[in-house]
Amino acid sequence: MADSPEHLVKSYDAELKRLRGMMLQMGGIVESQLTNAAAAILERNNDAATAAVSDDTKVDALEREIEQFVIRMLALRQPMAADLRQIVSSLKITGDIERIGDYAANVAKRSIVLAQYTLPFPLAGLGHMLSLVQAQLTAIMDALDSDDADKAVEVWRADQAIDAIYNALFRELITYMMEDPRSITPCTHLLFIAKNLERVGDHATNIAETVYYAVKGESLPDTRPKGDTSAYAVVRAKDE
Repeated sequence: MADSPEHLVKSYDAELKRLRGMMLQMGGIVESQLTNAAAAILERNNDAATAAVSDDTKVDALEREIEQFVIRMLALRQPMAADLRQIVSSLKITGDIERIGDYAANVAKRSIVLAQYTLPFPLAGLGHMLSLVQAQLTAIMDALDSDDADKAVEVWRADQAIDAIYNALFRELITYMMEDPRSITPCTHLLFIAKNLERVGDHATNIAETVYYAVKGESLPDTRPKGDTSAYAVVRAKDE
């Protein structure tokens, strides 16, 4: 006996919910990775660093599962309008989530090396940046869960604050390196860590743009708030 239209609709809705659930599960793992990466840096917690790195395989596996699930839905359901936007957008979103997981793992790996050094300066600025990035990730996953376009716009706009801290950290670390050559190696690791965190913010912003498009059916402006002037800061640092 063929499935009734009502059964098909319920089955389709269940698949959409499953897709959303897999994306949120993936986001939850990445949030945990970022939390562990923060503990690895600020608390010199090697166990947390190891956990952040090992979770990356779970994220990669979920991305592949979601991709296969989406391909199957597109082939069998032939979605239209809002459903099509949601399903196609999920591929972009999971790609950004996976990259955030990669950056969190990279931060954790560098924290293990950084723990070998005694730093002559506090990590308050980096800690603040970590807090902002974690808040951004949590906010955009909440927006994804609730189809909240307004919250997505808030995340999109807030990227400037992360860029501002990154630029300040960049200049500060360059100054330390110029003043004391012994600080070059640890400061280089910190520069890479800060850049990875800045990229996490960028990918959270990408997700915000995609969530907005999936909900509203239109794109945010092409030019998003952006405050990364680190290249300019290097030129200034060399001149000063």
